Amino acid sequence: IDFDLILENIKDLNSLVGEGISQVEHTPRGARLRRPEPLPLTLYQNGIVVGSGAFRPYQHPSTQQCLQDIMDGFFPSELQPRYPDGV
Repeated sequence: IDFDLILENIKDLNSLVGEGISQVEHTPRGARLRRPEPLPLTLYQNGIVVGSGAFRPYQHPSTQQCLQDIMDGFFPSELQPRYPDGV
């Protein structure tokens, strides 16, 4: 696993979705600025944790697919239903 590539691509993906930029959120009484909630990805020697999810070893197929998506420069496909605009 190329951790440097993963970190570099995560930085690029964060820039793509406007990391640190507030978005307008419409409310019943008007609108307000809101910063999107980040989704932490914790990398360990033997696996990952996405958000507040369970530990996932690198040997697990879903973990391998998640990291391959990131190494290919894409948001993990498993997150697309929950975050269609990226996270």
